Amino acid sequence: MLKNLSIKVIIFGFIFTFFSSFGQSFFFLGLFNESIRNELDITHGQFGSIYASATLLSSIILIWVGKKIDDFDVLKFSFFVISLLAISTFTFSKINSLAFLFVAILLMRFSGQGMMSHTASTTISRYFTNTRGKALSTGWFGLSTAEFLMPVTIIYALTIMDWRNIWIIISVAIILFLPMVSYFLVKEVKLSSREDDNEIIKENIKQWKRSEVIKDYRFIIIALNMLAMPWIATGIFVYQSFILSAKNWGEYTIAQSFMVYSIASVLTLFVAGYLIDKFTSRKLLIYMNIPFLISLLILIYFQSPVSSFFFLGLIGVSNGFANVLGSSTWAELYGVKFIGSIKALTTALMVFSTAFGTALFGLMIDFDFSIEQISMISGGYILISLILLFLIKNKLNPTIL
Repeated sequence: MLKNLSIKVIIFGFIFTFFSSFGQSFFFLGLFNESIRNELDITHGQFGSIYASATLLSSIILIWVGKKIDDFDVLKFSFFVISLLAISTFTFSKINSLAFLFVAILLMRFSGQGMMSHTASTTISRYFTNTRGKALSTGWFGLSTAEFLMPVTIIYALTIMDWRNIWIIISVAIILFLPMVSYFLVKEVKLSSREDDNEIIKENIKQWKRSEVIKDYRFIIIALNMLAMPWIATGIFVYQSFILSAKNWGEYTIAQSFMVYSIASVLTLFVAGYLIDKFTSRKLLIYMNIPFLISLLILIYFQSPVSSFFFLGLIGVSNGFANVLGSSTWAELYGVKFIGSIKALTTALMVFSTAFGTALFGLMIDFDFSIEQISMISGGYILISLILLFLIKNKLNPTIL
């Protein structure tokens, strides 16, 4: 019984992270940017400003709404999130003004990137204990699958139908598919459910409330390390054309290098899950951003197009670790009773940082910073956060009652 339920929870996490792709940056900026700008006759700058401001507001709302997952069983909460995503995708198909665009992006960022991924990672983190790492890595594979399949699918769909119709089809698919699947997968999962029936008895670590967590200096230092990937990588991905121009790389160099990024990210995802269950997240955290730092050094010192494959490949390695460690670390350190509230805050910070990275990279480019200078600033941030983490690495243990 427990084994079957564990499999269902993992599948639930996989499906929800897959559907979170509709609110992810690669979906908006990479696939529908041009269609929306042409429809509304707006510039890159106008779209970027609306996108960033809507993203910032969505992160603030997520802090307060996301914590409610600690008060409701997963099925009830997932139905709320599914309804929100369906409304958001349908609203997106009706965009006809800048104000409407802001509202639509706000809803999509909040329901897609925010609440869908939050629901998936929180449910898995709370339910699993002994195999949390492997469960999270499998769940997050849903997003990797979407990143692999959706661009090709949507690009083809745009050749045969209007972009608005695509969003209507997505909305209908959400309504028809997700409620039924969620009911089948998590109807038996309660707030007290664990992969081991005896786990509740064995939970002898302090269960931190969010108000306590934000006062813990360890949380701040860990968060600084966790946020490196979303803000720096988002800036790199959004302004990849600037990198191509600065490095005099071929038009398809980075696009081809993304294959290495995807493969490295997926492989690391599963390796990280195994290592976490063997050594704990707390011990692996110090290694998470080292490949990322090396990738920025490559961007600074190497000009050859071949270096692009190593550059993005190393980012993929750090991304694979970050996806799993970003959920499992908080559960290990602060317990799972209030993990939804804590994850709501960290997910909101992640969403906020993507907007911050997009804006900061844009400003630096406007002020004529070279890609090498931008990489030095980004690498400096990673290095400082790594040093701070190294100084407290022996204090990353849960509080035993």
